[in-house]
Amino acid sequence: MITGPKGTEFDLSGRCSVCGHYGEVFDLPGRFEKYCLECSADVAAAILLTTEIDAATLAGRDAKELITEYTCIHIRMLGRAQSAELGNF
Repeated sequence: MITGPKGTEFDLSGRCSVCGHYGEVFDLPGRFEKYCLECSADVAAAILLTTEIDAATLAGRDAKELITEYTCIHIRMLGRAQSAELGNF
């Protein structure tokens, strides 16, 4: 296990919890799952977007663009997860 930027850690031989990729996987603070580089970036962005969407909604601001970006990230992650499932059969 190696410590990376801002306390993230990565394992050189793990499996991504989203897409099933074998190789270098990362821990995100506050999460138990491990993610490949692409999925960890998407999960981190989704967490931040959730916070921003909530803040915008509570402040009465329009959050459509944030929601659209959040949706795109989740569609991309769903595609990777489904590809991993298809590869297992």
